[in-house]
Amino acid sequence: MAVANLKELAELVGGKVIGDERIEVHRVAPIGAAGAGDITFVASPKYLAALKATSASAVILFPGVEDPGLPAIICRNPYLAFAKVLTHLQVCRPEPKGVMPGARVAADAQLGEDVTIHPGCVVGERVQIGKGSILYPNVVVYDDVTIGADCTIHAGAVIREGCRLGDRVILQPSVIIGSDGFGFAPDGERYFKIPQVGIVDIEDDVEIGSATCVDRAALGVTRIRRGAKIDNLVQIAHNVVIGEDTILVSQVGIAGSTEIGRHCTFGGQAAAAGHLKIGDNVTIGGRGGVTHNLEPNQVLSGLPAMPHKEWLKASMSFAKLPEIRKEVGRLKRQLEELEMKIKES
Repeated sequence: MAVANLKELAELVGGKVIGDERIEVHRVAPIGAAGAGDITFVASPKYLAALKATSASAVILFPGVEDPGLPAIICRNPYLAFAKVLTHLQVCRPEPKGVMPGARVAADAQLGEDVTIHPGCVVGERVQIGKGSILYPNVVVYDDVTIGADCTIHAGAVIREGCRLGDRVILQPSVIIGSDGFGFAPDGERYFKIPQVGIVDIEDDVEIGSATCVDRAALGVTRIRRGAKIDNLVQIAHNVVIGEDTILVSQVGIAGSTEIGRHCTFGGQAAAAGHLKIGDNVTIGGRGGVTHNLEPNQVLSGLPAMPHKEWLKASMSFAKLPEIRKEVGRLKRQLEELEMKIKES
């Protein structure tokens, strides 16, 4: 675990120190659990009152707080600063261990410097693994896979034949890259499997959460572009393209051949039908469903997805539908009675 003073941390995050810049900290901790030698953070004014009771040695704060009551690093984005300080102080990459006993690596696999392959791993023929990458226990890498530098492949992940990973890719436990796409041609009442002969190409700085599946293309490439972050239990079908810096939250499902633009966000359990194009900077609320192409720069919710403000208004009416139905029935009867009276007169 590293140790740094406030001056060094302020330079790291582009902030300004209030108080003694020589104070040393070794850990980031929550306000209520922090003690001497810890630094905590406050990203919202509603948590300022908790600083009076904290035992932390310092705090990361947003601008405008005149007297925080303890030494502070002031920066415009405390949450981002917290992440950078936490990484600096408490994240240490393991020392390289090479190919450990119990791992099976093909003779013609090409391993870069400082690679670690843990027991139980299987690395196939003609595989290339870049400098500093780590394969944790029971990772399976099929033939002809390329893994870039400084990748972290956690336990039980599977990377199937021909797939490619860029640099600094993180696969959490039990991720499956390159499983067969779900493609079957009807043959009367039966189905004939369509061979899935494409690959998956994952670009630099992508992270994929536990038990997520990214299917290989039927033909061509399923592509996850640079910087995308994908949560646990997500399904990405064959020939999908996920844009740069897009976020897919837990249990999202993207059907085949859909293209999602850059910097999009799909909330938990949101989904998109197949063969769609979704523009840049689109946000889909949790459990939203996309059934048609979407222009960029929108926030939508619901199924089918509609502008979020309209969905909020509609959702407020859901609970009142029985009452509205009853009232419409009453008005309908009144209208029928009036029409009858008009006819009689």
